[in-house]
Amino acid sequence: MSKQFWQSKTLNEMSQSEWESLCDGCGLCCLHKLEDEDTDDVYYTNVACKQLDLHQCRCKNYSQRSTLVPDCLSLTPENIEQFHWLPATCAYRLLAEDKPLAGWHPLLSGNPNSVHNAGVSVRDRVNSKADIPDHDLQQHIIHWVK
Repeated sequence: MSKQFWQSKTLNEMSQSEWESLCDGCGLCCLHKLEDEDTDDVYYTNVACKQLDLHQCRCKNYSQRSTLVPDCLSLTPENIEQFHWLPATCAYRLLAEDKPLAGWHPLLSGNPNSVHNAGVSVRDRVNSKADIPDHDLQQHIIHWVK
């Protein structure tokens, strides 16, 4: 990968490996969210997909995620606009909005743990969906996601 490719390429111009490297490993996109039908406001919960490793903040079965979890999102340059709920810290969202990556992003820091050290990730802060029934999700709304 070329150095700082995200500054010289559009999202559509990136290779698959460049695109994948934009993920900072925060795990926020893997949290279950609730949407208010009247206001379209999105509320994050502290309940993560059952496939998310809660400490590593990575999918346990990334290559099979769509099969194992049919409603798992598949973010692409073509559909990024649909995911208005992506956190303000998300590299995909930042670049789509023509904003710079956060200084703690692993592509800038060179450290894959910088997202955790910055306190941005879900590491050890959430529950697995395997342990929480759907009807309890509203009780798990959080306010620490920006």
